[in-house]
Amino acid sequence: MSSEQFDLAIIGSGGGAFAAAIRATGLGKRVVMVERSTVGGTCVNTGCVPSKALLAAAEARHVALDSTRFPGVVASAGPVDMPALIEGKAALVESMRTEKYVDLAANYGWTMVEGEASFTGTPDAPLLQVISPGGAVQTIEAEHYLVATGSAPHVPPIPGLDKAGYLTSTTAMELDEVPETLLVLGGGYVALEMAQLFSRLGSRVTMLVRSRLASQEEPEASKALAGVFADEGIRVVRRATADSVASDPDGVSVTASVAGGKETFRADRLLVAVGRRPVTEGLDLDSVGVKTGATGEIVVDSGLATSNPRIWAAGDVTGHREFVYVAAAHGAMAVDNAFIDAGAEVDYRHLPRVTFTSPALGSVGMTEKEAVAAGIRCDCRVLPLEYVPRALVNRDTRGFIKVVAELGTGRILGISAVARDAGEIAAACVYILEAGMTTAQVAAAWSPYLTMAEGIRIACKAFTTDVAKLSCCA
Repeated sequence: MSSEQFDLAIIGSGGGAFAAAIRATGLGKRVVMVERSTVGGTCVNTGCVPSKALLAAAEARHVALDSTRFPGVVASAGPVDMPALIEGKAALVESMRTEKYVDLAANYGWTMVEGEASFTGTPDAPLLQVISPGGAVQTIEAEHYLVATGSAPHVPPIPGLDKAGYLTSTTAMELDEVPETLLVLGGGYVALEMAQLFSRLGSRVTMLVRSRLASQEEPEASKALAGVFADEGIRVVRRATADSVASDPDGVSVTASVAGGKETFRADRLLVAVGRRPVTEGLDLDSVGVKTGATGEIVVDSGLATSNPRIWAAGDVTGHREFVYVAAAHGAMAVDNAFIDAGAEVDYRHLPRVTFTSPALGSVGMTEKEAVAAGIRCDCRVLPLEYVPRALVNRDTRGFIKVVAELGTGRILGISAVARDAGEIAAACVYILEAGMTTAQVAAAWSPYLTMAEGIRIACKAFTTDVAKLSCCA
């Protein structure tokens, strides 16, 4: 057994962990990072990077098959070479993991330790015990500790599911062939992206959704995406709750309660995408007085401190919004609060949210429902994309831009869009909300013609103008 002392000990090696290590080394602190598996965490290995790489490939195939909407253009696409596609995805992941994580850690010079970490000691004197793959035991003592272990796909306790050979978002991106038919449980952002991905790769997809698509976002978003999915042949079954799962050599079947009755759905493969859960099992958090919540999440205050003043948490493990940029902001903030008593607090009021379907869903700030629940009298406008010139020239007017404003002042509270480049629209909207702009100010501001972001200005003009009577760039 060996023992070492550090200023900061980090469990995990994803976005939150790296942001914390970079900030701490910049403060002159001695840092150790413990990782039990592959360096880089969810985003680069099994989340954002591989999924968006595959979505981009599926988009390219779909554009070829959908070329008839452009007069004079004829294109086609054959079956997908799935092994080659997965190999290309893996090469990209390896490249980014090496450049943005492994090499970066070496450049900054903090210590990397491979092994399973768990807390030991007492609440007043916490320690980390790390067991290496070879069985060696190392004890780490630090002034502060950061838990950044992320989250993993949640698998609900549905009878028969554990024996059905189900897929998760992680394992689905390692398939060596495109399933002819695919059942997807869930209607959130992971389910939406995976359903469209495999549909565009050639699967016949059915989604079983408990309530509605993107249920935390505006109802207009659910309606728009349902229309897009219907156009692309994806069947969406709403108000469906899976009761049992069975499998046989020919595939898998799910018996579900649907609108008061029972219905059985069959497919070659089943993808479970009903959310994620924090990874805290095996950390022995109780031994050092760190409280956890109902789903295993580490309970933190607005400054990311846990119930132990020397232990902090960042990213998905806190149960907060599951975005890598949230994790990165958490990591840096926790370090500042721990070492320089910054007193910083997390503020999600203008957090952008993007689902990378095509068209995409992008949102910032409050939905109309959230504004009403907060007791705010609001005024809203929903602009169909048929009034956005960029959408017209793209020959794809599926979607909308919605602006939620405070009645009387016109101060913008939230903006949502289903549109091509909705993520870029959301990025622009962050700055609008941060500046406290009103609909009148945005309507009078400069906006480049033939961009999707111009739709924000047009939507704001809709508060005082009949946009159907505007000329192309008025």
